[in-house]
Amino acid sequence: MCHSAEGLPPAPPEPKEVAGHGPLTLTSADGTAVPAYYALPAGPPRGRMVILPDVRGVHPYYTALAQRFAEAGFATIAVDYYGRTAGAGERDDSFDWQRYLPSVRPGEVEIDVAAALAHLSGHTTSPAYTVGFCFGGSQSWRLAASGLDLAGVIGFYGRPSLVEDVVGSVTKRMLLLVAGDDEVTPRQEFEDFAARLTEAGADHEMRIYESAPHSFFDRSSGEWAQACADAWRRILDFTRPSS
Repeated sequence: MCHSAEGLPPAPPEPKEVAGHGPLTLTSADGTAVPAYYALPAGPPRGRMVILPDVRGVHPYYTALAQRFAEAGFATIAVDYYGRTAGAGERDDSFDWQRYLPSVRPGEVEIDVAAALAHLSGHTTSPAYTVGFCFGGSQSWRLAASGLDLAGVIGFYGRPSLVEDVVGSVTKRMLLLVAGDDEVTPRQEFEDFAARLTEAGADHEMRIYESAPHSFFDRSSGEWAQACADAWRRILDFTRPSS
């Protein structure tokens, strides 16, 4: 599982302005009411960002992260996985995600992301991206093979085994941000995954953070501050409009 954290990792200075943020309910294509959280930038958006959380769903960590992305210029929505099973409700540290996670299906994640993108299109039609963490990292990478209108997908320490079946169908740019000492997935699995993406002709970039543990980006320890800052910079570079 991924670890809870008290704060967000440090990052280079950014405009600290958000036009609005708060809970949101999306309606997915199958009629599901999807719990979500939105945050909008104060100025013209540089892009749309859909956050795919770890197994905890829209935990308070991800509501804060949505605001951080908005501060960086993204119209952002974090989507929850459990509307079909747990319904609405708080996804705090007491939420029993283990009960509901086995019921989450990639196809349902995709249509929920589609609903988030459609909602954000009401604010901006700028390029759209997904960023995911742990379980959400895998789901984000999978969307590189989807028909969604995405300029790219980003994943932190996902599980390659959950993406293998779509490697040959990847059409979107991919950014893989990997913990070098991931206790959930051995490093070799990530390296093999990158090799298969290369063989398939997929446009991808992988950065391995030496000695960093699984879920390093959402740990409060300052030990991983440099890795966190580098990962954030890579996200901003990956989503920067080409001139």
